[in-house]
Amino acid sequence: MSQSKQALRARIKSVNSTKKITKAMEMIANAKLFKQRHKMECNREYAQRLQDTVNEIVAKNPGEDSIFLKNKPGEGTITIIYCSDLGLCGSYNSNVMKYANENLKPGDPVFLVGTSMYRQFREAGYNILNEEPISSDRSDFMSLKDLVMDATEMYLRGQTGKVQLLYTRFVNTMTFKPELDQLLPCDISSVQKHVKENKLEAETLFEPDAKTILDHLIPMMIQNVAYADWMESTTAEQGSRRMAMKTASDNADELSADLLLEYNKARQAAITQEITEIVGGSAAV
Repeated sequence: MSQSKQALRARIKSVNSTKKITKAMEMIANAKLFKQRHKMECNREYAQRLQDTVNEIVAKNPGEDSIFLKNKPGEGTITIIYCSDLGLCGSYNSNVMKYANENLKPGDPVFLVGTSMYRQFREAGYNILNEEPISSDRSDFMSLKDLVMDATEMYLRGQTGKVQLLYTRFVNTMTFKPELDQLLPCDISSVQKHVKENKLEAETLFEPDAKTILDHLIPMMIQNVAYADWMESTTAEQGSRRMAMKTASDNADELSADLLLEYNKARQAAITQEITEIVGGSAAV
């Protein structure tokens, strides 16, 4: 009985120590979530304005044949995938892997941003184009711009017919959904609908001409889209980690309470047994 109580005390101490760690990680993730969400929302206005400008030019110049609007004859699809550098973020990475397996083909060329899933994607048979893992936490606009430019060059050379991006969309602090975002060729079918919904009917003159502007503006737009999607993914990562650590802390509280109850029962049983032995000894005398 004494050993049982010692084991219970050790487990209670271990659970409480773990709870301190998960609680601290929850607070850190919450602070990072607030900071990353603020950056994400600040970038939305610029990204939306840039996309509206491109949509307006395309809608009012339907005859323009920018190379970024044409379906390329090249086979295959290049996918840029965002995942995390660290674990302990709930189902964030596993959802990305599951979504990739459902929507991509083994052997497809991919650029992987995030070090935690590099080995898993390699073992799953994907053709990872970046030989060394790219850190997601250390990425910024310029590093992502270089990555998108590499994919764009492959598209222009006809090595691929499509460039897309797999990221995790931040819906709210409780909901995160993996999605695919097509970068090239630009999806013209949705432009007229977007223009109509946003009532972009003002007449605008563009200099020098629509095609030249599109050839310069579309690469800027898709680079910003890649950056905006990365910020959404990192915000979702911190939200998922905060939820995972909160769940772990709550489970630690419940487990600690159960162990404490079990310890008190064992302690009470030991006291009762000692009293019974004392009474029995006194009666024998």
